[in-house]
Amino acid sequence: MAVTDRLPQQPQQVDAVVVGMGPGGEEVAGRLADTGLDVVGVDERLLGGECPYWGCIPSKIMVRAAGLVAEAHRIPGTAGTAMVHPDWRPLARRVRRATDDWSDAAAVDRFTARGGRFLRGRGRLTAPGEVTVETADGGEVVLRPRRAVVIAVGSEPAVPPVPGLAATPYWTNREAIEATEAPESLLVLGGGAVGLELGQVFQRFGTAVTVVEVAPRLLGQEEPEVAELLVRVLSDDGVEVHTGADLESVSYADGRFTVRCARGERLAAQRLLVATGRWVDLARFGAGVLEVDEGAAALPVDARMRVRTPGGPGVWAVGDVTGHGAFTHVAVYQADVAVRAILGRGGPQAEYHAVPRVTFTDPEIGAVGLTEARARERGLPVRIGRADLAASARGFVHGPGNDGFVKLVVDADSGVLVGATAVGPTGGETLGVLTLAVQARIPVTELARTVWAYPTFHRAIADALAALS
Repeated sequence: MAVTDRLPQQPQQVDAVVVGMGPGGEEVAGRLADTGLDVVGVDERLLGGECPYWGCIPSKIMVRAAGLVAEAHRIPGTAGTAMVHPDWRPLARRVRRATDDWSDAAAVDRFTARGGRFLRGRGRLTAPGEVTVETADGGEVVLRPRRAVVIAVGSEPAVPPVPGLAATPYWTNREAIEATEAPESLLVLGGGAVGLELGQVFQRFGTAVTVVEVAPRLLGQEEPEVAELLVRVLSDDGVEVHTGADLESVSYADGRFTVRCARGERLAAQRLLVATGRWVDLARFGAGVLEVDEGAAALPVDARMRVRTPGGPGVWAVGDVTGHGAFTHVAVYQADVAVRAILGRGGPQAEYHAVPRVTFTDPEIGAVGLTEARARERGLPVRIGRADLAASARGFVHGPGNDGFVKLVVDADSGVLVGATAVGPTGGETLGVLTLAVQARIPVTELARTVWAYPTFHRAIADALAALS
């Protein structure tokens, strides 16, 4: 059947239905279609999901452009002179090109070329073994899969219940990505990865940025040393940072937002970006059919990504909806596990002790496994090793933009690395070998025998190993 936004209205018997066609759902649907199964992919937005249109891809284009601006500013005193005039317009054009002007035509063609069918609309479970899709024109299509239902609905920006906020024209990451110009000023609610990445981008293009975080520190799930370094770097760049700031109200008048905090701050800006996390609406796709609490944060899945169900064909879930991290790489990893399970091919089960996470600020924050605090909460006897980048490279890489460190968390009983953080210009890349070490449970004695190239940022791992205490 050719690509279509409509299917015949009578109930359709198919092999598999994938509800949500983000990176994980697209991977599952495409691979099942490759085997010759009759697969219908359902999504009410763009095939491909958040990542290629409003997340990973366009945001990193923006981060790269902002990094070029920052590097140009670092030329004086290190390599000569330079005059820097940031211009948002070419960046906006690049983002528009990269997203095909927010069109998924190429993605739909790619999927249907593999033999799949795509139905645009909101899919929901209406009975065991039944998915009903509400199409854009108000119609309904009922799908009855013989073999599998896969839930890959992703997540939505979480908007805190701050008095007045809902009535304002605030931005989420989507509006920020689509911005055609940099605002004169920007308030960022949330000191997590999205808020800090986009806030730093806009600041480097001339926007006066203020970050407001309710928690005591930025990136609260990471090591406290990360927050300390980021606050210093962001403040030096001109970003105003408020942590531990409980919000009392948000208002909008005369083209400006005003945020009032419980301890007295009154902050104002032309634009307001809400970046306070993400959530999954289980009720929206009918999770109650699975006898799951629709108010829960995630679907319960086993190590094969299967949801316990009261009957009908098997139900699997991948991606944000499983609660194992809102990362594209996790969704695609889980998709592989789910596909093998659906096809009866066995193989490794899902495990999450070595999931890498990267915050693409400058400096870049790479982390994997347990932080020191999490390891201690689990009762592990820990050894900690830490090394600064500049000291490890003996000054060869020291200079503007080279702030950073490596921190290792080791289980003292087993001698195995259980967590690591790499902060610096290449924090995400330095993380690669550390992720492998955590995943493979390589003893730190073996890591200590490794020859590390000099002078490189990853050489700090050797010094952190030597500093274990």
